[in-house]
Amino acid sequence: MSDPGTTPEGATVPLLSTRPARRPGPADPVRTLLHSHRELCERAVDPLEIAAGLEAHGVTDRAAARFRHRDVFSLAEELYARVPRATDSPADTSGSATPHPARSADPRARWALRTLLPGAVCAAAVVALRYADGAPGGVRLAIGVAGAVALATALAVALRRGPLRVEDHKAHVSCLWVCWLLAYVLYGDGPTHATAGGTPHATEPLAHAAAPLLALALAVAPAAWCAHLLAVRARRGLGESRVLAEFASRTRPVLLGLLALYAVVLTALALLAELVVGGGRGAGQGHPAATVALGSLLLLARLLTVHGFPRAAAAGLATACAAEALALVLASLGRVPGFESLSVPVRALVEAWGAGAVPAVACGAAALGLLIPTTVALSRASAHT
Repeated sequence: MSDPGTTPEGATVPLLSTRPARRPGPADPVRTLLHSHRELCERAVDPLEIAAGLEAHGVTDRAAARFRHRDVFSLAEELYARVPRATDSPADTSGSATPHPARSADPRARWALRTLLPGAVCAAAVVALRYADGAPGGVRLAIGVAGAVALATALAVALRRGPLRVEDHKAHVSCLWVCWLLAYVLYGDGPTHATAGGTPHATEPLAHAAAPLLALALAVAPAAWCAHLLAVRARRGLGESRVLAEFASRTRPVLLGLLALYAVVLTALALLAELVVGGGRGAGQGHPAATVALGSLLLLARLLTVHGFPRAAAAGLATACAAEALALVLASLGRVPGFESLSVPVRALVEAWGAGAVPAVACGAAALGLLIPTTVALSRASAHT
């Protein structure tokens, strides 16, 4: 009888292997990622869109190494090549390319003209108020209300298309805070100015706030162009960059430069509006500074909302609203006996820089605070798809 550990020929055969069997790794590590993001890959128009989508889902250049790629962009190129597009159509046998119907007319000219509507409407309303000097108060009030309604309509038309367009459900909360900030331009200076020992404005709110409103309405056009240039440069940076860090380093200075350019243009518009409409009356009261701070805050919030960060935008706007509301509360409590000390900070600010310093400080601080998340968020490739 032969030994159980040997063959009949005498060769030794192990009865039980002591080395555990090694499970083979996936031969195609990209396949799992492909299945997880198939819808993204099918709808993408180019590999850049896939790269931005992967970044939005947390796939970094370091994570791309697990899929045997040096960066997210090369990984996106493989995914784009392996997944057929949902929009693919049979090849044109004639060999001639048919132009896209959306490019038959230049859409840029359309939204560019729309962005000029708010400034034109606001200027017409200001001229109508000027010609109505000496008319009964009811006539001037009717002109002011009609101008406000026309301005709101023009602004809605200007923002419906173009680089500043957002989905309606993303802007509901932000619209509430924007209405408060604009209402403070109309009515907020009166209580704070009275707290500092001055007298409330004797003119109608629209007449008093004509210069800031006109400057902000005229600034819609440069704001749209800054947003458009940012989108164009970001798209070009996606094509020229090979890693996400390189794209961020390309986009960040462009963003900051465009924001600085917009602030300079808005400053010029605010000073011009005060000179032409206000006769220089508000220049010493901080109104141009408040206009620049509010316009910069609105642009930052709009850019965040456009690129998919409405909560951060709403938080920045709400901060400015809370600061202005606190100033109004302190100003009102300062007129109550025994609570005069609560209005000391507001009184000192108003006495030093005028009533316009309150919105200037509130909106300026909120804008500076919103600048950090804006720079971080809009330097990501996923924000520009």
